[in-house]
Amino acid sequence: MPELVGLEALKREAAVRAVALVESGMRVGLGTGSTAKYAIEEIGRRLAAGELTRIVGVATSEASDVLARQVGIPVEPLDPRPLDIAIDGADEIDPDLNLIKGLGGALLREKLTEVQARRFIVIADHTKLVSGLGEKAPVPIEIARFGFLSTIERLRALGLGGRLRQPGAQPYLTDNGNYIFDAALPQPCDALTLERTLKGTLGVIETGFFLGMAERAFVASMEGVQEHVRGA
Repeated sequence: MPELVGLEALKREAAVRAVALVESGMRVGLGTGSTAKYAIEEIGRRLAAGELTRIVGVATSEASDVLARQVGIPVEPLDPRPLDIAIDGADEIDPDLNLIKGLGGALLREKLTEVQARRFIVIADHTKLVSGLGEKAPVPIEIARFGFLSTIERLRALGLGGRLRQPGAQPYLTDNGNYIFDAALPQPCDALTLERTLKGTLGVIETGFFLGMAERAFVASMEGVQEHVRGA
C-alpha cells in the first residue's frame, strides 16, 4: 500500500510538471481519467492562486467538464480554433510516444480535442510503458450501436480478438451514445496499417490509437518522474 500511495504522489507530480508548460491566456485541452484529473486540479489551483489567468479549458468528457468547472476553470466547447496545449493520460506508451487510449471510454472526444492541440503532453505511470502497442492493453474501438453485431463480425474478420465492453447487464455507452469493442491485438502489431484498416471498416467510428500525436510524456515511477520526448 505505501508503494501505491507513493506512485499516486508521483503521478500528481507528473501532472504538475506538465501543467508547468501552461501559460496565461492559453486554450487548454483537458484530458480524462485518474491521472489527467491531477492536471485539471493543478490548473484550477494555479488559477485560484493567481499564477495563471485567462485560461480556457476544452474538456474531453462530461466528467472532466464537471471537474474543471468545480475547480474554477472556464470551459468552452471544441471549435475549429487550435488549442495551445492538451494534457491527458494514456493506457499504453511505446518508445516513439505512440499511444493507446480509451480504456476510460472517452477516446473519440479525446482524439477530436488533442489533434487540434499545438502541443500534446502525456502524463502516466511507468506501468503504461510498452515495447509495442497492444502488449498489455486492448485497443478500444468505438462503434455505432446500430448493427453493432455485424460490425464486430467485420472486426473479427480482420483477425482481432476481444469483446464488446459490457461492465453490467447492458453494454458500456460512451458520452456520444456509442459502444466500445476492446480489441486484442496480434503481436507484433503494425499499428499504423491496422489504424488505417479500422478507419475504413463500416461501423467503426474511431479507434484508441493515438499515433504521432504526443510531443512528450512525463512518466512517474518509484524512482521519480522521467521526461520522454518524441524523436529524442
